[in-house]
Amino acid sequence: MSVIDIETKRKLREMGAAPLLEAFETQDENLVLGMGFEDRLQLAVDEAHSMFTHAKVEGLIRRARLRYPGADLRRLDLIEQRGLDRNVITQLATCSFIARQQNVVFQGFTGSGKSYLGCALAKQACQHRIRAHYIRMPDLAEAWALARDKPQGKNKFLRKYAAFSLLVIDEWLLDHPDADMRYMLLELLEHRYDNASTVFCTQYAKKDWHQRLGSGVHADAIMDRIVHNTIWVDTGSHNMREHVATLK
Repeated sequence: MSVIDIETKRKLREMGAAPLLEAFETQDENLVLGMGFEDRLQLAVDEAHSMFTHAKVEGLIRRARLRYPGADLRRLDLIEQRGLDRNVITQLATCSFIARQQNVVFQGFTGSGKSYLGCALAKQACQHRIRAHYIRMPDLAEAWALARDKPQGKNKFLRKYAAFSLLVIDEWLLDHPDADMRYMLLELLEHRYDNASTVFCTQYAKKDWHQRLGSGVHADAIMDRIVHNTIWVDTGSHNMREHVATLK
């Protein structure tokens, strides 16, 4: 028999406490038999909080727009064969690097799992209730091109992408950014510097970045905001696409 009257239920729903009410009403009577009201309330609060946390995490993952929503750092294949450092991956999974505003670079050959690792790290951040976002660099360039012609578009764009505690930029430097794109990258990374963490997934080694960024003062400034506080992870040359295809 319910211990909450109809009027109290109405008030709980009106206050947005429907999950608590639902947790209370779905309690197994056999399990709570003999429990006092305070114990039943604590049990219901624990259940409602668990549902709230799950819903919040699922929302963060959905809004992160991950290329691989199922990516998981706990289920990486061939870690040793790929030359990945298990201790580094384990440390990254704690997301403590985000609290320290460190960046991460996943660099390796095409098909070596860079995008998967970037998505897995973003998903891990979401599970820690940290706001993350994934975007390919060509899509970032397209979004910038659309924004810059709108009133206050540039400022809105920079505020949006600066606000994510973790931003994953995939296919970093796949194309040579033009002068306007270099300006955007410098401004974005300046906004994020010492405030947030950025993950770069790229096939290009650090020695090639400066040239691909135009070799000028903007390249110097962009590099300066990345390289000094970054965890570098070599994803090697093992083709994970071929590996996955053989398992199907």
